[in-house]
Amino acid sequence: MKLVQAIVAFLVLSLYAGTGCQPTIRKISKEKLKGIDEAVNEEIEKGSFPGAVVLVAQADEILYRQAFGHKLITPRTEAMSKNTVFDIASLTKPVATAPSIMILRDRGKLRLSDYAGKYLPAFACEGKEKVQIEHLLTHTSGLPAYMSASELKGQFGSPCPDKVIDKICSLKALSEPGEEFRYSCLGYMTLAKIAEVVSGREIDEFATENIFEPLGMEHTTYNPPESWSKNTAATQIVEGRPLRGVVHDPLARLMGGITGNAGVFSTARDLSIYCQMLLNGGKWKGRTILSPESVGLLTKVVSHGRACGFDVNSSYSWIKGSFAPQEAFCHSGYTGTSIVCDPASKVYVIILTNRTHPDDTGTSRPVRTKVADIVFQELGEGR
Repeated sequence: MKLVQAIVAFLVLSLYAGTGCQPTIRKISKEKLKGIDEAVNEEIEKGSFPGAVVLVAQADEILYRQAFGHKLITPRTEAMSKNTVFDIASLTKPVATAPSIMILRDRGKLRLSDYAGKYLPAFACEGKEKVQIEHLLTHTSGLPAYMSASELKGQFGSPCPDKVIDKICSLKALSEPGEEFRYSCLGYMTLAKIAEVVSGREIDEFATENIFEPLGMEHTTYNPPESWSKNTAATQIVEGRPLRGVVHDPLARLMGGITGNAGVFSTARDLSIYCQMLLNGGKWKGRTILSPESVGLLTKVVSHGRACGFDVNSSYSWIKGSFAPQEAFCHSGYTGTSIVCDPASKVYVIILTNRTHPDDTGTSRPVRTKVADIVFQELGEGR
């Protein structure tokens, strides 16, 4: 049966190649995307978040891009703009950390089957001896999800990056490698350190030089300069001041803002470039950022519904809504950010909110599903 299916697939591809035809991809109606305005404004009125930027595109065409509400509401109000910079939180994982590992893989500097302890000898203890890089990427390493930043700060002060890594290395595994899916920020902090050991460059430098700059992502960086502050969406008020340009994640702050689970700041436009690169097989304007194989590893299921970077069908994939294709890949960030990409139609949805401003009580869950349903239900009509 598999042989017959393979022959049929080959003949279909040969037909397209021979005739110069390409499979038809249905275009999304810009008119129907106007429903996003109501969905976002409704959530702002409910107090779910102060403001947002939403971008919907298909391939290299931006179909919808709007700013809503405010990037700051206390101690004063500042209107959101389409170019506002956001703390993208855990989107750092698939936008910076995982692709950095894949670039090193493409260059033959490491293998996903390598044990983490090969690069971090102190990690190889307490049931973590057989943890592979792939396990860290798919959140199946057995590491805990998180750990107390306040305890480390109280003991060592802030920042204390070496102490954070030492603590992660000393932790006991909660399950055997590959056995369970447990979303772990600690795993991605470990990956960033491995990338540093292998490349000789900290993750912020490596990602900037090999991802952000080649893609022309001019407003994407770790630890943005002070000059960006006025154009940055505020997150939580900490010690009497809203964080603007300072990473929200407590462990990332202990790392000086430079680590693998969080720390990147970006805009909807820059993230759209990154999505286009992935949907174009790793290429951007004739330049190869990632090999097609690495793009596949980043975006297709490897273990427990997860790819080596993005989510596809795990319990976290609810952000895709009810109508997105099974193969669509996605990821979210704690601060209220998310990406959903459909490789078949080349449609992608970027939602950036500042739901943690001012007191970390907001929610971006409803707007994520509402917008995804507007986009992918419209795409699905007529299939």
